[in-house]
Amino acid sequence: MRIAVLGAGAWGTALAISLGANNRASSHQVTLWTRDPAHLAELVSERSNQRYFPGFPLPDSLRLTSVLDVAVEGADLALIVVPVAGLRETLRGIVACGKVVPVVWGCKGFEAQSATLPHQVAQEEYDGVAPCGVLSGPSFAQEVAQGLPTALTLASHDEEFSRSIAAQLHTARLRIYSSTDVAGVETGGAVKNVISIAAGISDGMGFGHNARAALITRGLAEITRLGLKLGGCLETFMGLTGAGDLILTCTGDLSRNRRVGLLLAAGRPLPDILRELGHTAEGVHTAREVLRLSRALKIEMPITQAVCSILHDGVPARLAVEALLNREPKAETS
Repeated sequence: MRIAVLGAGAWGTALAISLGANNRASSHQVTLWTRDPAHLAELVSERSNQRYFPGFPLPDSLRLTSVLDVAVEGADLALIVVPVAGLRETLRGIVACGKVVPVVWGCKGFEAQSATLPHQVAQEEYDGVAPCGVLSGPSFAQEVAQGLPTALTLASHDEEFSRSIAAQLHTARLRIYSSTDVAGVETGGAVKNVISIAAGISDGMGFGHNARAALITRGLAEITRLGLKLGGCLETFMGLTGAGDLILTCTGDLSRNRRVGLLLAAGRPLPDILRELGHTAEGVHTAREVLRLSRALKIEMPITQAVCSILHDGVPARLAVEALLNREPKAETS
């Protein structure tokens, strides 16, 4: 299978390494695209992504380019692995190339200002061009590149497409399950980043494991409430892209969003945190869109509201957490 991985950040590079590994039972011809010619020169000379994903050599068979037309030429599948903010532009670029290629995106979040999910962006920019889908689930890039066991979900409104692509990408170490619940999969992947920031704040303030478990559980309730309103299925939020992804990003030390929360709890200014991080922490931008959407849909999301107040309203972390803890008690299932 000829695969164009569009986006040479950490996650795109990890997928390119995994899918292009020579020891795979089913081999793929993989091309990794970066929009930056200078970055391409670094990739070619180093045969590793020192800028975004150091320490992992690129397979000898992996092709590299900074020309989008070259990347998608003859591709059987384009894996778009850019931040949500770059999805629309990348889809437009593929259309401008005049290529008909099925697309699967791996970005998680809501588009800024519009509060639209990735599949809604695709409907606006790529509708009727070729089959589309989303790849999501509990996955740290480092572990995928290392070949450690990982399970993901590939969702598409086209059931045959999701099953076919999932089967072709599936291996013993990178297990891919198919789904048709695109909205549910995307909602879980987006909102878990916001809850992860809250979990990092809780851990950074020394609130302990009990508090973290409560945040994860109540965070899953917020994700589910929003996801159901957006057309998702309840079962999805109990699965890989719901509970699975939430648990990983709220507890794993490799989580960028959790690290944002830890540093906020330590009193670090957000701009300094983001500069130090050097990677996109989607939860920072997603939180505002999720809160705006929840208010429009009249859905109660107190954890998201608290995170937003810290990130965007200048409320000290301790005050926001105290306000959250002092909420009136209520029935758990309400």
